[in-house]
Amino acid sequence: MTYCDVLLAVPLRQLFTYSIPPELADRAHAGCRVRVPFGKQKTQTGIVCRIHAMPPPDTSIVVKDIIEVVDAEAVVLPSQMSFWQWIADYYLCSEGEVMKAALPAHLKRGKQPRQAAQAAGSLALEWTLPALSQAQQAALDAVRTQWRQHPVCLLHGVTSSGKTEIYMHLIAETLSQGRQVLYLLPEIVLTSQLTDRLRAVFGERLGVYHSKYSDAQRAEVWHRQVSSSPYDIIVGVRSSVLLPFQRLGLVVVDEEHEVNFKQQEPAPRYNARDAAMVLARYSGARTLLGTATPSFESFFNARRGKYGYVALTERYGDVALPAVDVVDVRELQRKRLMAGSFSPQLLTAMTDALGRHEQVILFHNRRGFSNSIMCHMCGWTPRCPHCDVTLTLHKHDGRMTCHYCGFTTDIPARCPACDNADLRGLGFGTERVEADIHIHFPDARVARMDLDTTRSRDAYEQIIHDFAAGGTDILVGTQMVTKGLDFERVSVVGIISADTMLNQPDFRAYERAYQMLSQVAGRAGRRRVRGRVILQTVNAQLPLLQHVIASDFDAVYRQEMAERRQFVYPPFVKMVVFYVRHHALRTVELAAREATLLLRAHFGTRVLGPDEPPVARVSGMHIRRILIKVETTLPLADVRRLLVQAREQLLLTSGCGSVQAYFDVDPLT
Repeated sequence: MTYCDVLLAVPLRQLFTYSIPPELADRAHAGCRVRVPFGKQKTQTGIVCRIHAMPPPDTSIVVKDIIEVVDAEAVVLPSQMSFWQWIADYYLCSEGEVMKAALPAHLKRGKQPRQAAQAAGSLALEWTLPALSQAQQAALDAVRTQWRQHPVCLLHGVTSSGKTEIYMHLIAETLSQGRQVLYLLPEIVLTSQLTDRLRAVFGERLGVYHSKYSDAQRAEVWHRQVSSSPYDIIVGVRSSVLLPFQRLGLVVVDEEHEVNFKQQEPAPRYNARDAAMVLARYSGARTLLGTATPSFESFFNARRGKYGYVALTERYGDVALPAVDVVDVRELQRKRLMAGSFSPQLLTAMTDALGRHEQVILFHNRRGFSNSIMCHMCGWTPRCPHCDVTLTLHKHDGRMTCHYCGFTTDIPARCPACDNADLRGLGFGTERVEADIHIHFPDARVARMDLDTTRSRDAYEQIIHDFAAGGTDILVGTQMVTKGLDFERVSVVGIISADTMLNQPDFRAYERAYQMLSQVAGRAGRRRVRGRVILQTVNAQLPLLQHVIASDFDAVYRQEMAERRQFVYPPFVKMVVFYVRHHALRTVELAAREATLLLRAHFGTRVLGPDEPPVARVSGMHIRRILIKVETTLPLADVRRLLVQAREQLLLTSGCGSVQAYFDVDPLT
């Protein structure tokens, strides 16, 4: 009898053994999909990992036959299986959860894709884009030099220094060697501009992969990648790292500092930047991390020699970095000089820019019209019935929405607590900023780019295209507008409220605030004329703001590293958060206490908690968390084994068997 071990998309850390009927024996092979019985009257599509002649050692187990072999050829490569195993081990989840995240739903359902298109011809060796500047050429040469000693290199280039042109030269070199390239981006919104630039050079050798594409399209890309003519370049967001690559030679991680590279829910909770470096190592490829504002972990690794490091300190064309004016809105509010969301300085700068037929970007990192509403009489505010948050007012559709679970309800006409009709907005979001623009600039062409306006692939592409073509005068948005977008007509950037990024219960708050403020400031004045940034804040004396004005990354880094060393935070330790969730508050509190005792038995004072996260109930589930700080000198394999053991013991504890218990390794919050 012939058997096969099958990987199924289930949260169990094991493979499942099935027998192969004689009529299917010559078709089943490692890496192909098979349809198998699983549970009572259910079937699943899984991946064959191994074919062998060994029955399960437990003779009481009834081994079932596979039902169907779906593929004539493998859809998962052996190197992928090894990579999936690493993700499962490192991020403390099951290989089945990795498989579930990796495979497009089309493939998990056992469907066949449409015929993949054939690859385009080879890259013309005589290809050239504009000549590199002296600084760009020096950086390119330095990257090549660093790669001789370090497989990973950090390219630290100021905004508008021309990092993309350096990437393109390295991509062309890699393709000329017959190898593939993975180009990772943190946001779908960035793919539009970039793919236009890359396709102009590399044509149909370029494939794009992200969640705005249909499932059938993603399945098509997957099958092409395991065919005899795969895409030479894949551009995509974090899920692209899970695609098959047969001859990977280069991984580019653009905006490497971005938190969106980290998967939050569901498992695997992986960081695509870190996983990409492992994928490159498995493939014998080089990795280039590019950013104007490095993550402190990456900069730390570069400073101690683990990564290569190249600095690019000049903007392309010798354009100066934008001038940053900090405006104290607290004083303006006291004197009643604010015009809605805008200070007089920002209004003047916008008026002047529009008068010169230039463009303006306004950044505010909250969407919606108001953060919430409040009864002016009794103080009532509407809250989500399923989550511990207030509801955000969205005026365009007349609804209040929970940004955690999606619950919506109508805006009440009167307070349900005291029947008062005086309900007032608390705070403001991008929708309110857009409304203020129409009041002060009624003739301006305005677009808003946030999660509410970019739900479809065509929507965000149209917003970017219109703004780049000059069809929009003012673009207002959330963090989407801060990341790597290149608009040559933008001369003024307004940061409506810098304080929303600073007042976060997170040891990375200042790092992220510096990164985001510097990135959005870098959208101004990218061609010829120096740009201007108006930064509004209620705390104008913060040292961080002076570092933003001076573009002094090193000062922020030194200050934060000193604090992290003192209080024992990454990169000086590894962090793991253990979460427990349950519908019943008593159950989750019991499980949190028991989990803490189990973890302290192994890790002692390294265990902190349990405590409540900032939002302690989401979608009706109460949440508690326990933080484990682990010295980087400890063997990670032993640490992972003890963590998994503690989780298994918790689930066997009386009263805790029904809780959801999971880990977040290298959390970003």
